[in-house]
Amino acid sequence: MGTYVQLGDVKTWYEEHGAGDPLVLMHGGLVDARFFAPNLGPLAEHFHVYTPERRGHGHTPDVPGPITYQLMAEDTIAFLETVVGGPADLVGHSDGAFVAMLVAMRRPELVKRLVMISGGFSKAGEAVPDMEWDVEQIFQFLGPAYGEVSPDGIDHFKVVAAKIGEMAAKEPDLQASDLAAVTQRALVMFSDDDLVTMTHVVEMYEALPHAELAVVPGTSHFLTQEKPALVNAIVLDFLTHDPVPTVAAIRRAAG
Repeated sequence: MGTYVQLGDVKTWYEEHGAGDPLVLMHGGLVDARFFAPNLGPLAEHFHVYTPERRGHGHTPDVPGPITYQLMAEDTIAFLETVVGGPADLVGHSDGAFVAMLVAMRRPELVKRLVMISGGFSKAGEAVPDMEWDVEQIFQFLGPAYGEVSPDGIDHFKVVAAKIGEMAAKEPDLQASDLAAVTQRALVMFSDDDLVTMTHVVEMYEALPHAELAVVPGTSHFLTQEKPALVNAIVLDFLTHDPVPTVAAIRRAAG
């Protein structure tokens, strides 16, 4: 059973699963924590997993005003401080990955390790930059699931989708040089047919000071559901093992 916590003006819903060190799962845009159904069990075997749903998503009601990455990062910081009570590993998908990275940059003491799945850092990396944001089409795809749990009702989905569309028209907007502020060990994971170009994937990997890179073959932006066993294995290997000494280090060679 989930519970609510009041974080500023956001009545945030979350669940807890498993035992161990804290790990916060951060869902993508216009979906909710159920998106991680194929991944939650394996993670909860090793960690105390929290699954907060962000403002206007899932069980968490919308609030007046825009939805931005900055606001969602602030909400997540408040969740870490108030509910988790200290640093945690962050595992985010899509919008959740970018929000997780912003939290790591702003409050590094609250983030132990960072897993960013299918979340780019700049609109310049979009694979289909001219893709239309069609609220009606998105409603047909994701609206019914939203209506199953949202306290705002299914009709409010279009309001939230419009807000996310306004955000997506301008953000994310970081430069590669900004990623130097991410001091945590980080796993960058994308599909081989994602919403950003492979050039952007490599640029992100190279810009992060302590990054490891995984490209999951034969998948799309929904790789966590398409090949959950492979995704789970890679994420758990990263989170449960220290880096291995490599035989022929190039990028990680001692300077």
